[in-house]
Parts: sequence; C-alpha cells; structure tokens
Amino acid sequence: MRKKCLDHNPSIRMSILAAALIIAGVFLTVVLPPVPAIAGSGKAQSTEKIDFQRLAGRWVRPDGGYVLELKDITKDGNLKASYFNPRSINVAKAELRRKDGRLALFVELRDLNYPGSTYSLKYDPKGDRLIGTYFQAVERQTFDVEFQRVR
Repeated sequence: MRKKCLDHNPSIRMSILAAALIIAGVFLTVVLPPVPAIAGSGKAQSTEKIDFQRLAGRWVRPDGGYVLELKDITKDGNLKASYFNPRSINVAKAELRRKDGRLALFVELRDLNYPGSTYSLKYDPKGDRLIGTYFQAVERQTFDVEFQRVR
C-alpha cells in the first residue's frame, strides 16, 4: 500500500496554504502597527486635521455685508468673535468644535434687535467659506447663509 505524499494531494496543499494565509493575516493585523496614509495618495484629507486657527480672520456675508470676525482661537476651540451690521453687535456666545468630521461654529447674538439670533456654520475647506444657517430671533425664521473670507 502506498502512502499519499503532500506534493501529490492538492486538497491537503490548499488546506495548508489557507491556514498559513489566515495565520499571516492575524499576525499582520495584531502585531504590526497600521501604516499611515501617504500624502497625495488621492484620498481626501480629513477635515479633522484642519487646525481651528484656520478660521481666524474676517468673514463677510455677501448677501448683506454682515461681518463676522474670529480671533484669539485656541487649540481647544475657544475664541473671541465679533459681529458687525454695520455697527458692532454683542456676541453673547461663540463656540468652535468638530462636528461630523468638520469644523463647526456656533455664534449667539444678544443685543438690540438681536435677542438670541444665532449662526450655526460649518467650514468648507475647498471653498474656504463658512456655510450654514442664521436663526433670526425677532421674526423666528431660519435662513441659509454663507460667509466668505475677507482677503
């Protein structure tokens, strides 16, 4: 009686090869650290890597000339915001944070004719603009708005 050699039995060879591939895959997944993405690899860069400081400056709403100025921005998202229409309007609250993978800005206005009007904006890095909504508290209406950077 003749014994079967591994070299002549394809099903045994395939089983051994499959087991070796599984073990190699587990090794690569568990033991080796992930490889960082290569710059310029064609994948879109995450907006989470965009520094809050990128929003510093003056922004204007083209539909009315309203100006939003953002400065003294810290790494944790604290900032000083000023708003002009055309005179200065009191900014009661301004918050900068990451939301849904994008930089998001919330601004609340509290002044004469601005009893809690708010902007909820997200930064569009491709267009270098702030887009979102403006809640006009007196009329209780919400409008789509956009701010462009003043150059």
